[in-house]
Amino acid sequence: MADAPFLEIRHLRKRFGTNEVLRDIDFTVRKGEVVCIIGASGSGKSTLLRCVNLLERPTEGEIRHEGRNILDGSVPIATYRAQVGMVFQQFNLFNNLNVLENCVLGQMKVLKRPRAEAVATAMRYLDKVGMAQYIQARPAQISGGQKQRVAIARALSMEPEALLFDEPTSALDPEMVGEVLKVMRDLAHTGLTMLVVTHEMAFASEVADRVVFMDEGVIVEEGVPSVIFGEPKQERTRTFLKRVLR
Repeated sequence: MADAPFLEIRHLRKRFGTNEVLRDIDFTVRKGEVVCIIGASGSGKSTLLRCVNLLERPTEGEIRHEGRNILDGSVPIATYRAQVGMVFQQFNLFNNLNVLENCVLGQMKVLKRPRAEAVATAMRYLDKVGMAQYIQARPAQISGGQKQRVAIARALSMEPEALLFDEPTSALDPEMVGEVLKVMRDLAHTGLTMLVVTHEMAFASEVADRVVFMDEGVIVEEGVPSVIFGEPKQERTRTFLKRVLR
């Protein structure tokens, strides 16, 4: 792992009106690291991820990508987002496009790749997630688990340096969760930098290099999975885990 942090979040705050959803968040993600963010619904996890991807504008603070503050306007948002991709809860596929075109469009529009190269790249990643045989299908014709695998292939087709996952299994039927987690496990072993908001504690304990526990808009505790799940130091962490691991 390189010494320079890939992402540095410094004194990040996010308010919606008078409601402060994120309060003085500080943490670092190193290149090649898999970081899982856990916590109850409403703890600020998804808002933090949306701030990191600039889908929400932080109220205060800095987000440094390889040393540059991306909030000061010096880096075009599209350029940054091409390097830090996002996989959403609700897939966000284009329903009017087939599977292949969903994975080709962003490459051509944002990266200005020639169509032949974009198709070849899309096919490589669709094959990787086990969706190459569905390239002509529209999103309405495939299952939720298959849609999420296409969404991951679409994000990978941009060949980002990091992927952000916002509860990627929470909209899926239980029997489809496993197929998406398998793809994510495989990705974690490739050295891709991953920041994952998840309710899947077994996945976090098995795959994460570091687990971050959030509650009420603050980071309560972070550490390696064996410590967070086995010997958490904070009472709030213990209470949360007792509830979810029952």
